[in-house]
Amino acid sequence: MSGMPGKLRDAYASEMAAARDAGEAGERWHHLERAHIISQPYPWPHTRNHIAMLGLALRQRDRREAIGQIIRIIVAAPGSTLGRYPEGNTGRTRAGLMTAMPLSAEMSALLAQSP
Repeated sequence: MSGMPGKLRDAYASEMAAARDAGEAGERWHHLERAHIISQPYPWPHTRNHIAMLGLALRQRDRREAIGQIIRIIVAAPGSTLGRYPEGNTGRTRAGLMTAMPLSAEMSALLAQSP
């Protein structure tokens, strides 16, 4: 995951693995949302996260979420590259494409470790 500092890379990988291994959809979304917040500044992990979100939306047969994720897949890498992404946004369609969201204390501390 090019350019992602080690602690963030580890946290991202952990959240993505937890999303894959989670037993229920709500838990999967929770981990994917956390991975999204971590990945926003990094084009490939950010895009990869939206691809995983699209997969979950399709498995749930959630058409609105799936369409929203397709749009996000298209804009994720350019947005990351240009630094145009809303901090704290969970990446879900209901969050709005450019809506900044408050970070939890835990996520703020984790993100503060990045350069």
